[in-house]
Amino acid sequence: MPAQQSVVIPPQRDPRSAARPSPGPRLRARAAASTVWYLRLLALLNIVAVLSLPFREEVHEHNGGEFFTPYLATAGLVSAALALFLAMVMRRRKRAAWVFNLLLAGPLFALYVVALTQDRFQDHLFNWLSTALTGLFVAALLVGRREFNAIGDRSNPRLALAVGAGGVLVTGGIGTWLVDATNKTSGGSLSDKVVYALLRGVSVGPLADRVPAVHAPRWVDIIINVLMAATFLLVLYACFRSPRGRALLSEEDEQRLRELLAKHGDRDSLGYFALRRDKAAIFSPTGKAAVTYRVVGAVTLASGDPIGDPEAWPGAIDAWLAEARRHAWTPAVMGASEEAGTVYARHGLDALELGDEAIVEVADFSLEGRAMRVVRQAHNRVRRAGYTVRIRRHEDIPDDEMALLVDRADHWRDGATERGFSMALGRLGDPDDGRCVMLECRDADGEPRALLSFVPWGEQGLSLDLMRRDRDCENGLMEFMVVELLLRAQEIGVRRVSLNFAMFRSVFERGSRLGAGPVLRLWRSVLTFFSRWWQIESLYRANAKYRPVWEPRFLLFAKSGDIPRIGVASARAEGFLTPPALPSFTRRKQVPAPAETP
Repeated sequence: MPAQQSVVIPPQRDPRSAARPSPGPRLRARAAASTVWYLRLLALLNIVAVLSLPFREEVHEHNGGEFFTPYLATAGLVSAALALFLAMVMRRRKRAAWVFNLLLAGPLFALYVVALTQDRFQDHLFNWLSTALTGLFVAALLVGRREFNAIGDRSNPRLALAVGAGGVLVTGGIGTWLVDATNKTSGGSLSDKVVYALLRGVSVGPLADRVPAVHAPRWVDIIINVLMAATFLLVLYACFRSPRGRALLSEEDEQRLRELLAKHGDRDSLGYFALRRDKAAIFSPTGKAAVTYRVVGAVTLASGDPIGDPEAWPGAIDAWLAEARRHAWTPAVMGASEEAGTVYARHGLDALELGDEAIVEVADFSLEGRAMRVVRQAHNRVRRAGYTVRIRRHEDIPDDEMALLVDRADHWRDGATERGFSMALGRLGDPDDGRCVMLECRDADGEPRALLSFVPWGEQGLSLDLMRRDRDCENGLMEFMVVELLLRAQEIGVRRVSLNFAMFRSVFERGSRLGAGPVLRLWRSVLTFFSRWWQIESLYRANAKYRPVWEPRFLLFAKSGDIPRIGVASARAEGFLTPPALPSFTRRKQVPAPAETP
């Protein structure tokens, strides 16, 4: 007989006693959203006004005569850029953007109200409409004020002043030079040309016509206005950029993470990579779980599963997401397992399958059989050439030998940048990583030719961290070393090994099957094309030869529109993109992350 299952029936609520949801939060959210849509609409209208001469002249007439227009309607590229950027930062609920809009729109609305007390302004219906729209915008700001609680970086004002001063000087200098070279009116002093250039930076309308001694071609006016618009964008970015998240892993945090890994390290093969020291950790209220992350370009990028007890994961995830909202960071998780992805999904994150992790069970691995013929032949060929492999824990390697291996690893590295974030430790030979495993491959003369380093995965597992080899040595050394590890794993008490991560593995596998649809075949062709430069298909083929168990890994995100930004941040974190650094005066010293109390 099938086992009986208990069914829990939730208690029935009395509809009369059930509390109705408060309309306050919904009203604040809608008011905040309406300010964003207002700014988007004004950005669009300003762009249309720049492109349409009749519409532009109509707006200029309202701004210059007895009419007035709604907040930020000036028919200029600077206003369009300002409105568009403000819409972006308001959408991210930046407090500084809310203050900026209120300081501009509030006095403007008061000025319109005072102006309407005069008879000459009351006769124009559009003035009443402009006042109403500006007033509604101010009212929406006030109603939704609690929604805008994301803080900015403390260095923003200093950076914004430097960028603004430099941008105005550059724009004014280029504009003055263009005006001087193309002035159609004879005469005009240098100060007149400077004033004309600065006024054209504000508007391409009749504002600069107040300098009669200067008359430049239309294309010069547009260039100056575009340069000033770019300056405004840079200044706004400096004003409203998110904190950089430079608080890194403290010694206390690292010790607490190691304690969690000692208890729950068997759950996730990527758990040990949480100890990267360019990450920060945020713990659950109970201290039994933690999310480790790094902030890259206003994206708070976590990797792998949360560390610790799964029952405490929600508390750590809530704390991480709350910090993301407070700093207007975009949350994302790279390489989460299906179990963790399910928990993250309950907190509002969506999932996209990135690929699969190759896990080899040592007990199931064998070189026998036709399917392993190619691997077996490669292994025998390298062994006959005189290569040998030595397997040791890092703690068992003398300091002088470890120093030599670290030096060789740096020399063999492909490029100057140390790549890896979600599945790399980012250091080699650290005394705190004594349980890591090193494989040294030496040639017939005893010279080191390649090495592999693995981090612990619980008590009886290993996860691949580092692969380095001499480019001039025999081909197939990596396969030889992996096979040696799998055949001799019992020497160090290892039962399972996590190898490389294969991105989009399922696409290559299913796309080559009979009956694959046209979309899947096209996607496979695109990935095959890009595999010429990036090791996408080759990593899958290299892992598949060991007959592993494939475990899916997921990218988690809050909004689909954030995926491009998350992709760029991930490429930067992994070391594939290296943006230029900001000037030193804009950077703060790194400080340890504040310890969380359980």
